[in-house]
Amino acid sequence: MQTGILLGFLSYFVYACSDALIKYLGGHLPVFEIGFFTSVFAILPALLTKERGDSWKSALVPRHPKLVLLRMTSGTAGGILAVVAFTSLPLAEAYALIFLLPIFVTVLSTLILKEPVGWKRWSAVITGLVGVMLVVRPGFREILPGHLAAVGCAFCGAVTVIVLRVLGPTERRITLIGSVVLSAFVVNAILMIPTYVAPEWSIMPFVAAAGLCAGSGHLIQVYATRAAPANRVAPTQYSQIIWAALIGALFFDEFPDAFGVAGMTLVAFSGLFTFLREEKRSGWSWRTPLDRNRV
Repeated sequence: MQTGILLGFLSYFVYACSDALIKYLGGHLPVFEIGFFTSVFAILPALLTKERGDSWKSALVPRHPKLVLLRMTSGTAGGILAVVAFTSLPLAEAYALIFLLPIFVTVLSTLILKEPVGWKRWSAVITGLVGVMLVVRPGFREILPGHLAAVGCAFCGAVTVIVLRVLGPTERRITLIGSVVLSAFVVNAILMIPTYVAPEWSIMPFVAAAGLCAGSGHLIQVYATRAAPANRVAPTQYSQIIWAALIGALFFDEFPDAFGVAGMTLVAFSGLFTFLREEKRSGWSWRTPLDRNRV
C-alpha cells in the first residue's frame, strides 16, 4: 500500500509539472493550440493503460452513449478552462480554485443524485467558499477571466465525477479515457484554426514535455491504484498545492500573501474533508476509475 501512496504523490507532482509547463507556454501559444498539442503528446503514455481484452475500436462504442457524451463534454471543457486558468493565474491560486471540485460534487450530489448531506459537509462547503473569498478577495482585487475559468474547471470536474459514479461500474476504462482524449483533440483542433500561430521549434520540447507529463501522470496514477486502494491514493491530489507553491516560487516568482495562503489552506482542508466524507458515504473512489479532468 505504501508504494501505491508514494506513486500517488509522484503522479500529482508530474501533473503539477505539466501544468507549470502549460503556464510557460501561455506566453508563446494561444490557449487552443496549447490544448491541442499537449493532448497529442499526452496520448502516447495513455496508450499503455489499455487493459487486456480491450480494443481501441471499443473506445468508440460506449455502452451508455448519452452519459459518455456528457463525460466527453465536461472533460474537454474542463481541460480548456484549466489551460486558461494556468496561463493567467499564479499556479497555487489556480489550484486553490480548482480544488472546489469536491464541494461542487457535494452540491450536485444533493441536486442530481438526491443524496442527503449533513451539517458537517455543508460546513465544509461554507469553509471552502470562505477560502475562495480570501484567495480572490472580490472588491479588493480584479476578478480575472482566469478566476472564472478555474471555478468552471472545478465545476466540470464535479460533473465528470457524478457521471463516472454512474458509468464507472459498467463502462469500459478505455472508453472513458479514449473518448475524452479524442474529444479534446478534435475540439481544440477546430477552435485553434482562427488564431493559429506556427509554434517556434525552440518551444516544441516544452510542448512535448507538457503533454508527456500529463499522460505520464495518468499512467503513474493507474499503477498507484493497482498497488493501493483508490481511496488511499486519491487524497494525495492535495499535494498539488504544495508542488504548485514551490514551482511557482522557484520558476515564476509567485509568492502568495498571507491572505492567499490562508485561503488556499481553507480550500484544501475543506476539499479533503469533503472528499473523505463522500468516500465514507458512497465509496465512489473504488467503484469509479480515478480520473483527471485535464487529461
